[in-house]
Amino acid sequence: QRMVKDAEANAEEDRKLLELVTVRNAADALAHSTKKALDEHGASLDASEKSAIESALKELEEAIKGSDKAAIEAKTEALAKASQKLGEKAYAAEQAKANPGNANPAAEKKANNDAEVVDADFKEVNDKK
Repeated sequence: QRMVKDAEANAEEDRKLLELVTVRNAADALAHSTKKALDEHGASLDASEKSAIESALKELEEAIKGSDKAAIEAKTEALAKASQKLGEKAYAAEQAKANPGNANPAAEKKANNDAEVVDADFKEVNDKK
């Protein structure tokens, strides 16, 4: 019974700790993916955009070391906003790599599909004997 009371008494603290760990993990994942994207596509950014992302990344890494959930969430949001341009550039680069010289792949695919369409008459046959 005493253990049950202790568990109930610490439930709120455990919930807060779990939330902190969850926020830290999400922030760490964002920081890691941003670093990776910055290494791969950082050259395509303006110097001011790149420095803003690096600054937000550094602030987030400092916040992760602490235990202030609100600060970590705020820094995560700031990094997400700052790295939005990086994501757009990375996406555009991937699209260009996947479809070189093809400005509108959907229109070309639709034209190809129209050539393959065959209208056919059919007759339903019931072979029940």
